[in-house]
This record gives sequence, C-alpha cells and structure tokens, in this order.
Amino acid sequence: MGGFLFGYDSSVINGAVEAIRDRYDIGSAALAQVIAIALIGCAIGAATAGRIADRIGRIRCMQIAAVLFTISAVGSALPFALWDLAFWRIVGGFAIGMASVIGPAYIAEVAPPAYRGRLGSFQQAAIVVGIAISQLVNWGLLNAAGGDQRGKLMGLEAWQVMLGVMVVPAVLYGLLSFAIPESPRFLISVGKRDRAREILAEVEGDIDLDARVGEIELAMRSEHKSSFRDLLGGGFFFKPIVWVGIGLSVFQQFVGINVAFYYSSTLWQSVGVDPTDSFFYSFTTSIINIVGTVIAMIFVDRVGRKPLALIGSVGMAVGLALEAWAFSHDLVGGKLPSTQGWTALIAAHVFVLFFALSWGVVVWVMLGEMFPNRIRAAALGVAAAAQWIANWAITASFPSLADWNLSGTYVIYTVFAALSVPFVLKFVKETKGKSLEEMG
Repeated sequence: MGGFLFGYDSSVINGAVEAIRDRYDIGSAALAQVIAIALIGCAIGAATAGRIADRIGRIRCMQIAAVLFTISAVGSALPFALWDLAFWRIVGGFAIGMASVIGPAYIAEVAPPAYRGRLGSFQQAAIVVGIAISQLVNWGLLNAAGGDQRGKLMGLEAWQVMLGVMVVPAVLYGLLSFAIPESPRFLISVGKRDRAREILAEVEGDIDLDARVGEIELAMRSEHKSSFRDLLGGGFFFKPIVWVGIGLSVFQQFVGINVAFYYSSTLWQSVGVDPTDSFFYSFTTSIINIVGTVIAMIFVDRVGRKPLALIGSVGMAVGLALEAWAFSHDLVGGKLPSTQGWTALIAAHVFVLFFALSWGVVVWVMLGEMFPNRIRAAALGVAAAAQWIANWAITASFPSLADWNLSGTYVIYTVFAALSVPFVLKFVKETKGKSLEEMG
C-alpha cells in the first residue's frame, strides 16, 4: 500500500494540470512550481523517514504517512487558493518520501531471507500499479463529468474529485498498518526481545529463536553508521563510486520519464488530442509501464543489470527521437497530421516500455548493491536525494520548455538517453551474482 500510494499520489496530478491552469489563470512557470513542489516534500520525507522510524518504529512511521496522505488528499480537493494547494502538495510529497523509504526497509527487515528479493520487488510493482490506477480513475471521473476537467461532479469540479479520491487508499493504508507486526529488528533495538521472538516465530517459522535474535543483535552492534564524511575523497569531492550512483540517479530522471506521468494528458491536448482521449492514453502508457516493470523483474537476475540498462538506453533514445521528430511538425487545424500523431503516440509508449524494463528497476537494484558496506546507507541517501532534485528540475522546467519548443525539449531528453550509453559502458560495474560484501 505504501508503494501504491507513492505511485498514485505522484501521478494523480496529471488529471488536474490544465484545470488548475484555467481555474487560477496562471502561466506555465507558476503552474510548474505547483506541480513540482510536491517533490521538495518528497526529498524532506525521504531524508527524515529513517530517523523517525528508528525513534518510534516502522509501523508508527507508516501510520504518520497514512495521516499525511489523507490530509493532503482532503486539502488538495478543497483548496482556498493556489498557495494552499501548493502547501497540501508539499504535505503529500512528505508522505510519498516517507513511504518510499519505510516500505522497502520494513520488507527487508521482516521478510524471510528466501523471499526477500521477490517481496522487495513488490514495492516497485505496487508503484507502477498505483500510477496506472490513478490514470484509470481520472479517466473515469472525466467521463462522468462530460469530458470537462472543470465539469461539476459531487458538488465539486472534476479535478478536485480526482485529487480527493486518494483518501480511500490512504485510509486503507492506515488501517492495514494495524494488522501487521512491528519489525523484530526495531523491537530488539528498543529492548523488547520477547515480542521480537514472537514475531520471528510467526514470520520465519520453526527456527532457533535465540540464535536468530543473537544474530540480529550482533549485526546491529557491528554496523558502521555511515556519515556524509565517509563519502568524501577522490579528485572531485565525493569518492568515484558515489558519483556513479549520482550519475545513475540523474540520468534516470533527465530522460524525462516523469513528464510522461505528470504532464502526459496536457502534452496530448497541446497537440490537438481531445481531453477524454488524452486521459485514456495516459492510462494505456501506465499499463505499458506495468508490463515493462514485470519484464525487468523477470530478467534483472538472468540478463544482468548492465545489459538491461544498455538495452533500455537505446530503446529510450529511439522513442524520444521519434517523439521529437513528430512534435517538430506544424499543427494542422489545431492538431498534428495523422502520421506524426500516430508516431508520437506509439513512440511515447515505446519510450515508457524501454524505461520500465530497464532504468526504472535497474537503478534502484544497483544503488542497493553497488556501494561498499561501510558507506552504503549514506551513499544511497545522497543518490536518492540527487534523484528527487533531478526529478524536480525536469518537472519544474517542462511547461516553460514546451512553450518554448516542444520538439526541442524532446531533443534534450533524447541527448540524455544517448549519453547514458557511454556512461554505463565506461563507469558502471555489473553487480549481478555478487554478494554485498564483495562490493567492498
């Protein structure tokens, strides 16, 4: 549910972009800030969630995130003005940041070792399902409002209902958190050994509980709490391996993937596609995203991380180049000519498919594996922060860039996709089949 809400809350705004522009009569630059400001909350939430969870527990952290998701949904659906809509989006972003950290950490700590990898991949699967469901719900609500994002629905405008619907999964997330056990690792850290033993017996079955508790205690005692200082070194401030992690994060965002999830309905409408159809295309893109993610989950351990990343880079570059070509043509009667229109639509789906089957999954897998033990936590934090900042840069710049030159914007994304090929070939080492200890 944490992953689902991460995906749902991130992309639900796609259905409201044009309505917000119209309702508050704002230009592209101001609109971009309202859309992108949630990512500032994401970065803060992700940076602080670990410490909050260490202090009050994983389950309490999930419950706080659920409350923030709920408040954000209600506030976003009933804003007084543009400023408080932006504020509610920061609150929702903080919840997304918390969910993005606490879900994988909880799974890693509670899952039996034999199932850890598979259960961990559920987080990414849940994110892409959340994105798809948000687009399906938006499309359904738009149809119910007669194809008008500002049409009346339940006494509100359709876009307000779209943002408010998120209350349902948020409340469900909060309620379900009462049905799962606290992490044994956290319980041991606060001296509740008996409760930890009960949960270990429940989760891992017939094992030597004393030995397992001892193993967890030993691991916690021997852990080196990595700090920012541990990352320094080398010729350019950070150690080279940290720069590789930052590079992976930045390339993952600079190909423009989140334009497809935050602005796709706006994009299609700007080249003459009817609003209802544009919402439907946003949904089909999300389905392709799920298909690609499943392909990546099947092949990441078989083919390896590096080959999958290279395949994805080439596929993305081709898809983006075709979109750039299609958008370079003049509109005829307010829309793209038929050939260019279909090329743009198919190329957009190709781009999302190749991203999802490669960089969407591979980057997170590699960031979890590539750093030496002694700097892993701190390096992951820096790489994740770089990802949120790069995501914000792309999200905040797209409306103004699209006003300047839509085709030129896609040329920029194409260049980054192409540059990711030599980056992976030269700097990224394969981590498939290596233990985390071998990364030292």
